[in-house]
Amino acid sequence: MAKKEVKQQPQQDFAFGKENYVIMLIGIAVIFIGFLCMSGGATKDPAVFDPDIFSFRRITLAPILVILGFVIEVYAILRKTKD
Repeated sequence: MAKKEVKQQPQQDFAFGKENYVIMLIGIAVIFIGFLCMSGGATKDPAVFDPDIFSFRRITLAPILVILGFVIEVYAILRKTKD
């Protein structure tokens, strides 16, 4: 009897490891939170000035969160897997 050769499917390799994808998701979440901090401040009457647009949250915290999220993304891309 002849032996049947079983052809193995080539294993799919992802571009990054599992840890990289987890770090990327964390970075995306931080960016999303930063953009949420920037949003809001709509007034019902456009003729009325709302000084809340110059709050600490919108001017300082939100841009720092967005930049931090992008730094986390770059780190996740450049991080070498242990394999």
